[in-house]
Amino acid sequence: MNYFTPQGGLPAQTELLTDRAIVKEAYTVIPKGVLRDIVTSRLPGFRATRSWILARPIAGFATTFSQLIVEIGPGGGAERPEQEAAVEGVVFVTSGELTLVLEGEPHTLRAGGYAYLAAGATWSLANDGVDTTSFQWIRKAYEPVDGIPAPDSFVTRDQDVEPREMPGTNGAWATTRFVDPDDLAHDMHVNIVTFQPGGTLPFAETHVMEHGIFVLEGKGVYRLNDDWVEVEAGDFMWLRAFCPQACYAGGPGPFRYLLYKDVNRQIRLS
Repeated sequence: MNYFTPQGGLPAQTELLTDRAIVKEAYTVIPKGVLRDIVTSRLPGFRATRSWILARPIAGFATTFSQLIVEIGPGGGAERPEQEAAVEGVVFVTSGELTLVLEGEPHTLRAGGYAYLAAGATWSLANDGVDTTSFQWIRKAYEPVDGIPAPDSFVTRDQDVEPREMPGTNGAWATTRFVDPDDLAHDMHVNIVTFQPGGTLPFAETHVMEHGIFVLEGKGVYRLNDDWVEVEAGDFMWLRAFCPQACYAGGPGPFRYLLYKDVNRQIRLS
């Protein structure tokens, strides 16, 4: 399994100012070519760390989540990465080695490592290795429901979770689900979707869930609202609620992406 990790840097002065970045009312595409040194942010409480902030709540667009690529150098980390007690998160490592101490218990996360971090959990991050570590960090304000206990934190790996084939696709389309979709304690899912070459999402999904989609591997053509957009490993797509979406996998290898969506809650009207 391959997981794209940005390297930063800056383009040469001789390169043309041409890229695939798109910002529209229904969706945004942030291509890997814009993940450069000059657009990184430092994070309070972190050492030897920089981040690319891919998504944040914006009035009139997507409002439920934030998503970052975080890069921690050797010896870096944070004793208290999450400073909002009501916020849950998912950390997904794409390169290097990350030490997560969760409720006092240490875990070593390498490429494919996944941690769900419940709201109010006590956890820290450190890079105790000699190479830079990079991970996706998705954050959401947890929405509690009376009578349903909040979910517990857990740690797993992409490699240890069997993808579930979508019905009738003969394995061309499968989803790695890290949380039981019927578990109402969870109000967000962060899954990995895999299309084999030629696989397709064969209808325009139009739904209330917002999406953050980071392409981990391969390439494909995505239908976003009324546009067809070519994407590849390292690109990020950000979709507001009800943006029509479909795709084809371009090959020659699998097309895989990390997918956020908000789920399992009644719509608040007051």
